[in-house]
Amino acid sequence: MADWSQFWSFINGCAIYYALQLVRCVIFSFALIGLVMLLRRTLFSKLIFAKGMLWALFLLIPFLGKMKLFYENVLVVKATGWMTGSIMTYTWIAHIYMAGIWISFFYIFGKRIRLQRIVSRMKKQFLGGKLIFITDMNVTPFTVGLIRPKIVLPKVMVDSYSGEEIEAIIRHEQTHIRLGHLWCYFAWDILRCLLWLNPFLTFCQRYFRADMEDMCDRVCIQNSGKTAQEYGQLLLKTLKLLRTEQNNISSVVTYAGEKDFEDIKRRMGKIAHFRSYRKVLCRSMAFVAAALLCIAFVGIGSISYARCNELDDILVYEYNPENGNAVVLDSSNRMQQMISYDDDYVYVDRAAFETFLSEKNAGREIYIVFGGFQKLPGIGGGGESCLYQVNSDERIVMLPYEKAKDSWSMALFKML
Repeated sequence: MADWSQFWSFINGCAIYYALQLVRCVIFSFALIGLVMLLRRTLFSKLIFAKGMLWALFLLIPFLGKMKLFYENVLVVKATGWMTGSIMTYTWIAHIYMAGIWISFFYIFGKRIRLQRIVSRMKKQFLGGKLIFITDMNVTPFTVGLIRPKIVLPKVMVDSYSGEEIEAIIRHEQTHIRLGHLWCYFAWDILRCLLWLNPFLTFCQRYFRADMEDMCDRVCIQNSGKTAQEYGQLLLKTLKLLRTEQNNISSVVTYAGEKDFEDIKRRMGKIAHFRSYRKVLCRSMAFVAAALLCIAFVGIGSISYARCNELDDILVYEYNPENGNAVVLDSSNRMQQMISYDDDYVYVDRAAFETFLSEKNAGREIYIVFGGFQKLPGIGGGGESCLYQVNSDERIVMLPYEKAKDSWSMALFKML
């Protein structure tokens, strides 16, 4: 028969462990959203590539929840201690947060899957040497898929545009692919699922995509050999062609930035003020940004708890069989001076330990707990225990114990 108690214990442990981290990450995400929006409107307002790179800072957010300051910094502990205590005490809070992640996941990625199914049933045609998917819907060109991206063009555009214009549009979508924007959108959707408590991640998605679009426009103009005016005229022609049936566009295939006039006006303004850029400088800037991001990841890891920490602490507690209460007597380094252990026995300095028990007025069942592992302070498992024999006459009391093997749940929890 399956051990359901062990299964639910594992589920509860995982829910608490991840909810604690991610709720803290949500707090950081609010601050970072404000910072990015401020910088992109001030210092980076005219720096198209730098403004787009700002969004890479959000890659750090999911890794901030295990930082030691949440347990070791006095001010942070006072500010967030209530939150930590609530999640660890009331497990339903952790389960609600995890349920929110799954609901967001099925909603967001369900739309992605439906879109890919729609695209897979579209007609295919080779244009400019590329396999293109043709739709009868009046939509702006878009691309789906990560491993094998599929470029989709509306039939009305294929029928109305010259071969050169079609190639320019395909080149634009290929630039999105080459710059890794599809993976960026994928990562942003994952972030929206993990940090669903922050609605600004969804609200600011339009600005994130707009910055990616500006980068793509800039690269396309530079590489096309045409003027910004010619590029802008092609965009205006596309919008004019599709505008008559704009209200019929399916919500799963449109993207923020092409849906309302203000976004169109903004994009055209960026194209009108296009200035050529130095590719070497942009690549150097991207390399420096990636290096700084890697350094930040290493720095965060150095001030965070490891995935699993084997414990050598020794805890002594008194158990009262009358009311079932257990009281921790000590878990400090003092215990390690009195108690040691190996794979077979626990060794206790009887005189020193019984003096300690006398100080604590402890006279009931005394248990010694040692070993185990810790994911975060207060979250862990494993460990061994034995009952102390009070009436021994030996100077060093040897307490035998049987070392337990890790259950499947403990072994898996260690790996997470």
